Amino acid sequence: MAFQLSPGVNISEVDLTNVTPAVATTEGAIAGVFRWGPTGQRTLITSEKELASRFGKPATYYTNEATLASTWTNHETWFSASNFLGYSDALFVTRVATASLAAAASSNWDAIYKGKLGNSIQVSHCTAGNYDATQRGEQLALTPSSVAGTMTGFTTSAGLSLYAGIGDRVVLTNNKEMVITGISTVSDAASGSAVTFTSVDAAVVVVATDTIAKTGHGLTQGQAVAYSRGSGTAIEGLTNGQNYFVIRTDADNFKLATTLANATATTAVDITALGAGTSHSVTPITTWKSNVTFSSKYTGAVNYTSTFKTQWGDANLFDAGPSTNGIHVVARDIDGLISGTVGTIIERWEDLSTTSTSTKFDGSTNFITDVLAQNSSWLAVSIAKAVLLKATTFSSGVTLTAGADGNDEDDATIGEVALGYDLYVDPAEVDISFIIQGKAKGVTLANYIIDNIAEVRKDCIAFVSPELTDNTVDAIIAWAGTVSSSTYAVADSGYKYQYDKYADVYRWIPMNADVAGLCARTDDVRDPWFSPAGYNRGNVKNVIKLLVNPNKSQRDLLYKKSINPIVTQPGQGTILFGDKTFTTNVSAFDRINVRRLFIVLEKTIGVAAKSTLFEFNDEFTRAQFKNLVEPFLRDVQGRRGIYDFRVVCDDTNNTGAVIDGNQFVGDIFIKPARSINFIQLNFVAVRSGVEFSEIVGQF
Repeated sequence: MAFQLSPGVNISEVDLTNVTPAVATTEGAIAGVFRWGPTGQRTLITSEKELASRFGKPATYYTNEATLASTWTNHETWFSASNFLGYSDALFVTRVATASLAAAASSNWDAIYKGKLGNSIQVSHCTAGNYDATQRGEQLALTPSSVAGTMTGFTTSAGLSLYAGIGDRVVLTNNKEMVITGISTVSDAASGSAVTFTSVDAAVVVVATDTIAKTGHGLTQGQAVAYSRGSGTAIEGLTNGQNYFVIRTDADNFKLATTLANATATTAVDITALGAGTSHSVTPITTWKSNVTFSSKYTGAVNYTSTFKTQWGDANLFDAGPSTNGIHVVARDIDGLISGTVGTIIERWEDLSTTSTSTKFDGSTNFITDVLAQNSSWLAVSIAKAVLLKATTFSSGVTLTAGADGNDEDDATIGEVALGYDLYVDPAEVDISFIIQGKAKGVTLANYIIDNIAEVRKDCIAFVSPELTDNTVDAIIAWAGTVSSSTYAVADSGYKYQYDKYADVYRWIPMNADVAGLCARTDDVRDPWFSPAGYNRGNVKNVIKLLVNPNKSQRDLLYKKSINPIVTQPGQGTILFGDKTFTTNVSAFDRINVRRLFIVLEKTIGVAAKSTLFEFNDEFTRAQFKNLVEPFLRDVQGRRGIYDFRVVCDDTNNTGAVIDGNQFVGDIFIKPARSINFIQLNFVAVRSGVEFSEIVGQF
């Protein structure tokens, strides 16, 4: 800064246009089975929280909880992604599309992604003209003979007592307001589609949990149903012909409550024993006959044959009703599978438009189809369904159904997973440094990501692990003998046991993501050309125990086969105890730090070299190239990445033939820094009177 005697502004220029910047090197990539999220595309994730939000939490669930049949799991894939994010904040995730994967939907709504998790979504909405914050309840279709005094025996679309109470105000279609002074149910009819089940099967009627298991039952939370024993004996705790209210556990399980209040509080009927017979059923009650007494605020006799309008149940969540052609939307987690709590609001949208040309004040679209497609994590609406929504009044809650997860991570085919990794084959499309295998699905997947991704790109490293069944050193070595040799691959010694906080259990998880994460963390604390192994930078996180914890002789065997042992040592934690690439050739590139050094150099100098494209191959251009590269290499040398270097770019390698061929040659000679793998300490006892100079160098 120039010296100034009095206040003022000094202006100077600094030319950094000839400085070669270092290329980012810490992004990882993984493809596999997840419960939620987009399929067949790359999504950058920066934290475990975001991973759970965008792709769902890890899952191990059962089609039949009683028999533990038909498990669906993705915990190895999920925790591999999570473990890498424990070291780094940049991971590309691709959800693979497996067989039978299907999206949940209703007549008006679609889940934005495919998967069973969509069956936990319940949507309510309100259009313009049907919002009134002074009213409560559900829209009820009534056909009374009179509204003066007591209306007797009228038919409603649902039990009025479910939605309204004494003292509530009810608005008629002509906006005349009445006050309810009394409600009594006269009769009802179970007229919906029956849900049938067998009561003698303990896997269907689970006495311990008071649960009835019925795949795709279609019942909603709080729904009124009539129970029938059929031709058998009633389930103990239930009464034949009595009305109950549904407690929806999930799309395949439900419980029953004696009152709507109990259903809301999830207080279920206590089932004490199985019944007999195969034709037990619960049938939704869709027709009610009631007596309702009104106290009118208006004088004179009023006669209507009309529809009562009561308030949309979620009106209290908004300050005002939607505008013309507008719609308020509320989405809930009805089963608690998304948020962990039944009934949690997962999304709320205010005054979206059902008109395709509608825009916001800033000119962006406000059309419900486009807004949800661009911003929602859970909902989608087609243009055709947006038209249907425009014509409706409101809905208190529609539950999406028919979502399916497809195959789990065990049953996902190599071809399906490979399609996910294919999104990372082109370095021009996405810049990554680590290809993470995740779940070890045999040698085929390991070889695919080595041969078809890492070896093709040559600017990243594939990290692979043996299978969970390879639980001995001999088995690991046998597995390694079938894996493709490559300096662009790194192999570790297997699985670790870690805690799953989402399910409160312990899981076996492959460590390839951890080793990739150690490389990413090394980038953060030092530089890519430092080794990720050892006591300074090689501490593996979240380890309860190792599937294989090799001793010294076993480590020797593994290391000879280019497998990096991971060991747990008393007082030291769990350590990556090797830094080899997975190659059978002895060279400088059989070390992770050297391979990563050259990746950084090649990426960075390759970018710098683009400035010479379409220039003249003359002394000026060659000097300019050297002026770009040499300062960068001196910087790497100063940061201990290389011992020495030389850049040759002159007429010795840019001969007349090279120039006539429209080519340009730069030879870059590198002496890479080497990591210490072996330490020899000699302790020498010396007699008194002997000078050290006499013996130094003899050992």
